[in-house]
Amino acid sequence: MPRPRIVVITGPTATGKTALALDLAQRHAGEIVSADSRQIYRHLNIGTAKPTEEQQARVRHHLIDVANPDERFDAARFRGLADAAVADVHRRGKRVFLVGGTGLYIRALIHGLFVGPFADPALRCRLAQQEKEHGSGYLHTWLARVDPEAAHRLHPNDRMRLVRALEVWILSGKPLSVWQREHAFREQRFPTLQLALVVERDRLAQRIEARCREMFHAGLADELRRVWDLGFDETLPALRTIGYAQAKDLLHGRCTLEEAISRTAQATRRLAKRQLTWLRAESALRWYTPAQRNDIDSDVQEFFETDSR
Repeated sequence: MPRPRIVVITGPTATGKTALALDLAQRHAGEIVSADSRQIYRHLNIGTAKPTEEQQARVRHHLIDVANPDERFDAARFRGLADAAVADVHRRGKRVFLVGGTGLYIRALIHGLFVGPFADPALRCRLAQQEKEHGSGYLHTWLARVDPEAAHRLHPNDRMRLVRALEVWILSGKPLSVWQREHAFREQRFPTLQLALVVERDRLAQRIEARCREMFHAGLADELRRVWDLGFDETLPALRTIGYAQAKDLLHGRCTLEEAISRTAQATRRLAKRQLTWLRAESALRWYTPAQRNDIDSDVQEFFETDSR
């Protein structure tokens, strides 16, 4: 049986990936495998811009709601689950659309993972404790000194990945970014058509502002309170990501609603910039604006027709 052919739809946040993926998957008898590092978590719906129930009813989705907010989840676990999902979709005669803005997850599935030092639980505990003792941002500042390339890609609150990057450097004496360059993700595990959406900067800022405002008015703070009520600690990394961190400040009275929206939009713009930096290094990507639907559809049709020749 031939290998599954995968259409990748990526791009910075708020560029319209979900709408495009739904349209293409319906047109081409496909299903969506999510490559979003936050939509994997149950209960986190509004703040992660998770596809709605109606959207998931239109097109079957995979790798959404597969972990609780307190579970450890990394690129290796993603690849294992994504491999199973891709095989299932292909076996049933459907087409695979890999959709999301988490570049490392996309690389992990398409190109495999580099072999680095094994995890050291004791070291990870020490690093996490140092972050608590010295305050938020300590690990990011440290990483910026020893591996500025990796630090540039990671959010200061992404403690799990910061710890891993520092762990690799401490155990091997070699920065994580060097390990990744040497591996170079040369393995091509699947035939792919890789599409990236791009929106002009000022327009993207407007879309981000509108999305953040909509999230808070849709009940983002209430969603976070419900997650706390389920017993999940507010210090969990998943609950300190963009949107939830600002909703926490709102709930604790440390900012107003307008301040929470503004801060979330600012953090999201920074995220979009980091995502764009990452994606620009991906030579296989074909870049489109959301308005180029006909061109995109033609390329997807040609890609899948190649499978039947």
